[in-house]
Amino acid sequence: MAALGSSAVAAWGSCRIWGRASVCSGLHRDLSALLAQKPQRAPRWLPACRQKASFSFLNRPDLPKLAYKRLKGKSPGIIFIPGFISNMNGTKALAIEEFCRSLGHAYIRFDYSGVGNSEGNLEECTVGKWRKDVLSVIDNLAEGPQILVGSSLGGWLMLHAAIARPEKVMALVGVATAADGLVTRFSQLPVEVKKEVEIKGVWTMPSKYHEDGFYRIRYSFIKEAEHHCLLHSPIPVTCPIRLLHGLKDDVIPWQTSLQVADRVLSADVDIILRKHSDHRMKEKADIQLLTYTIDDLIDKLSTIVN
Repeated sequence: MAALGSSAVAAWGSCRIWGRASVCSGLHRDLSALLAQKPQRAPRWLPACRQKASFSFLNRPDLPKLAYKRLKGKSPGIIFIPGFISNMNGTKALAIEEFCRSLGHAYIRFDYSGVGNSEGNLEECTVGKWRKDVLSVIDNLAEGPQILVGSSLGGWLMLHAAIARPEKVMALVGVATAADGLVTRFSQLPVEVKKEVEIKGVWTMPSKYHEDGFYRIRYSFIKEAEHHCLLHSPIPVTCPIRLLHGLKDDVIPWQTSLQVADRVLSADVDIILRKHSDHRMKEKADIQLLTYTIDDLIDKLSTIVN
C-alpha cells in the first residue's frame, strides 16, 4: 500500500451513523462536522433528474465542436469531467447541476469529442484529444476559479488539467479516479494476450457497464494513452484534492486513489472510501457525499479568497 503522507483516509462503513452513510470518527473530522452542520444546504434528491434537450456548442478552429450545458453563477465554478465514453447526462453530472443551481454557483458539463452530442469520430479519439477538450472548456467557457469534478477517466484528465492550468483550477474532486487506468489494466494482461491485441489492433475489454458486455479499444489508443500516465513520478498538483472511491470497485481498484494521493505534491489531500459502493458511485448516499464534498471545498475556497 502506498504511503499516505498527509492524506486522510475515511472508511465509510459501520461507524457513527449519519442518515444512510457513516463516518469513522477521528479519521475525517472536518467532513464529519460538515455532515452534521449542513444537511439543509444540499438540494433534495430527485428520483429522476430532468434532462433538458437544450445545449450549446463550443466552436474550435480545426477541432470538433463540443456540446455543453452551462449555468451562470457565483465563483468558484464547478466543471464535471465524465468517464470513459460517458456523456454529460449521467446521474452525477445532473445531480451536481441541481446542487449548483440551488446554491447559485456556476457549472459546466460537456461531452468529449466523438461522444454524446459533440462532433468528432470516436474511432479517432485519444486520451490526448480528450485532454485538449477539457482544456478548451476551461479556457473558453469557464470564468474565474474552478473546482474540477472528474469521474473515472475524468479523474485522470482533471489531474492533467490542474497541471496545465494551475491559475484557474483551485480544487479537485475525483470519483473512482482512473489515473493511468486503461494502461495499467492492459499491462496486467498475460503476455500472449497483449501480443494478440497488438497483432489484431483491437482489445476486447470486458465490462459489465456496457450493453454488449465489453468495449472494443484500439491498440493505438492504449499506446497513445501511455504518453499521459502520471503515477510513475511526482504529480505537480498543489491545490486541495478530495478522492472518493468505492471498496467494491471492480474496474479501478481503490488503491489507485492511494497512489494518486501519494504522488501529488499537494499537502491538502483527503481520501474517502465507501464500503458498499462500486465503480459508478451513483447511489443516493454516494451523490450526497459528492455534493457535501463539493460544498466543503466551496466554503474552503471562499474562506481563502475572503
